[in-house]
Amino acid sequence: MKKSAAVRLGATLATAALAAATGLAVSTTTASAAVTGSATGYATQNGGTTGGAGGQTVRATTGTAIHAALCNRASSSTPIIIEVQGTINHGNTTKVSGSSCNTAAGVIELKQISNVTIVGVGSGAVFDQLGIHIRESSNIIIQNVTVRNVKKSGSPTSNGGDAIGMESGVRNVWVDHATLEASGGESEGYDGLFDMKDNTQYVTLSYSILRNSGRGGLIGSSESDRSNGYVTFHHNKYENIDSRAPLLRGGIAHIYNNHYVDLHESGINSRAGARAKVDNNYFEDSKDVLGTFYTSEAGYWQVGGNVFDNVTWSARSGDNQPAGPNPTSTTSVSIPYSYSLDNANCVPDVVNRTAGANKGNQVSNGNCTPQNPGPTDPTDPTDPPTGTNLSLGAGADGSSKAGGTSYGNVIDGNTGSYWSPNGSTGSVSVKWSSATSVSKAHIREAAGSEGAIRGWRVLNHDTGAVLASGSGAGAISFPKTSLKKITFEITGSNGTPKVAEFETYSG
Repeated sequence: MKKSAAVRLGATLATAALAAATGLAVSTTTASAAVTGSATGYATQNGGTTGGAGGQTVRATTGTAIHAALCNRASSSTPIIIEVQGTINHGNTTKVSGSSCNTAAGVIELKQISNVTIVGVGSGAVFDQLGIHIRESSNIIIQNVTVRNVKKSGSPTSNGGDAIGMESGVRNVWVDHATLEASGGESEGYDGLFDMKDNTQYVTLSYSILRNSGRGGLIGSSESDRSNGYVTFHHNKYENIDSRAPLLRGGIAHIYNNHYVDLHESGINSRAGARAKVDNNYFEDSKDVLGTFYTSEAGYWQVGGNVFDNVTWSARSGDNQPAGPNPTSTTSVSIPYSYSLDNANCVPDVVNRTAGANKGNQVSNGNCTPQNPGPTDPTDPTDPPTGTNLSLGAGADGSSKAGGTSYGNVIDGNTGSYWSPNGSTGSVSVKWSSATSVSKAHIREAAGSEGAIRGWRVLNHDTGAVLASGSGAGAISFPKTSLKKITFEITGSNGTPKVAEFETYSG
């Protein structure tokens, strides 16, 4: 039944009053320039992590305003981008009620929700003595924020003492360019900086700083909590940490291009059957940076390209099984996504220049050089490329195809036929017999399925390099590249994606 004008006006006025009272700036914008780059690592799997892409953008200056933004959505899964500026603390974070949220005072509560981005903007976002709690939620992005001095004992307390904590069926979280810090260990009232437990999977922590804490973070709350995993840690700095950098109980972790300095007791603690791929990290002025510690239940690791600079190792005995002084692999871990490794020798420099909040969200280009990330969504479906479609007459293949569809349907010039993956994600490629220069692509969705494609990446299939990434179908531009095969990878979708044409152009 249609609402009357009076009822609709009343709702509008109520929203405006709430905004004025809580520090929420309401906007009808559906695209954000604040979020930069796209998810990496394991957060790209399981449908991908796009956060609130495509949703309304609002500005919040209090914790109550963050909760209000969640509660004002049409549903608990309606996409939203919340731009945060200023200091969020206990004094300005209260519970807000609504059918699309489940919030609480004294903590930023992302509970039983999905499709949310929280991004620091302007002069920065600082969550002071206030943790971010993610529970029974999925598709969450947190970028460019500082979370500091969250306590589990003393006053005030928040989030069990975790800066960012995830638990209970959490899926697909990307935390990027964050600064997570404490002012001591458990005896001073602090717990972990980045904790995952009770069936949390497909998480990436990238370009972040974790420092001045007794505990860096964990995957799994006990030896029996082994339902977590598929977590990537890359280009982070762990500094002045006692242990848990991180602690892994079961599951798989990919740990590469991180800088570890001043770890006092232990670093990467793989135990209870966990398997860690540890690539091209730089360990400095630290003790027992890799191994199985404080348990008889062993974990495993695959190592390569790491630098150990002034690292000391304990003797192996009982529950203390360090990997050094000459770490060798004890397992093999297959990684399902593309990534570029910086040489370990340059990791301290490139991480120092890129990691943490308020660093401009810069990333490494894989050659030890910081650069600005690509736009979150560089597509413009209203302005397709012009010229010769190089896909016509080329070949095609892919990762999987749904029944009744064909890879060749994306290169036949007929928008009435299409390719679909055998699931919500997958890839399709265009290939040539000799190197071809390409700088643009145009993804056309089949009629009736427009908007199904969410997250995506365009790859140079020859090298695995990511040429562009974003969300939504349309025109895509990237630096001109000579290649024999180009791949369009769907990392997230809403419904069944149907690619009618994968057009390619030289410029």
